[in-house]
Amino acid sequence: MKSKNDKNTHIYGIGRRKESTAIVYLIPFSESTSQLIAEVNGHKAEQYFQQNFIFLNKINLPLKLVKLEKKYKVIANVKGGGLTGQADSIQLGITRALCKLDKLNFRPVLKFNGFLKRDARIKERRKYGLKKARKASQYSKR
Repeated sequence: MKSKNDKNTHIYGIGRRKESTAIVYLIPFSESTSQLIAEVNGHKAEQYFQQNFIFLNKINLPLKLVKLEKKYKVIANVKGGGLTGQADSIQLGITRALCKLDKLNFRPVLKFNGFLKRDARIKERRKYGLKKARKASQYSKR
């Protein structure tokens, strides 16, 4: 088992949103670069999210808030859902990993800004006798 002071230590967090699940690892990073160091499913985050800076900023926001954006490399494995759900699940995974890192200092700041909320809305199941979850065939009076 590795100690917290070990250079190769990584912290992980799991995030979920809609149909997507993300396992996020934060790895200590010593070099200083101007760009976000993030990898999603083996690709650069910019390439995976198709240069959409809304998703990239969403991923980077928790790290910026606690001023650690250049100290940790983010590696995420994501399954299911679309790009929006995946970006939100990565954000929640990063937030939970940061809470594991320093609960006393980071948790109140992240909670105040609403990053620790898990959006539980999922697709409603289809009911028998209906076409979709709530869509019924048109009523015919005669």
